Amino acid sequence: MLLPAKAEVARQLRRYRAWERVMLAKPHDRTVRATFEDSGYTLCVLMGKRCAREAADAAERYLHSSPAGYLRDQDGRPQSGRAGRPTPPERRSTAPSP
Repeated sequence: MLLPAKAEVARQLRRYRAWERVMLAKPHDRTVRATFEDSGYTLCVLMGKRCAREAADAAERYLHSSPAGYLRDQDGRPQSGRAGRPTPPERRSTAPSP
C-alpha cells in the first residue's frame, strides 16, 4: 500500500486544524465552513478515511509512528499470523415472528 509523504500529511493536518478553529469562531460564515469542509475532504482522501475526524486522528497516528507500525495498527488490514477468512455477518431470519 502506498502511503502519503509525512510532510504533506503534516501540512494538510495543520490546514485542517487551522480552518477548524476559524470555523468554530465563525460557524455562520459559509465561506469559512466550505473551506473547512474542503480541508477535511482533502485529509480524508489523503488518509483513506470517510470521515474528516477519523482522517485527522489517522493523520496524527501516522505522523507519530513508523509507516510499518501505522499499517499494522490500522483496522481491517491483514496482519501476519492471522489465517482464515473473515467471519460473515449473521443472517437474520426473514420469517415473521408469531
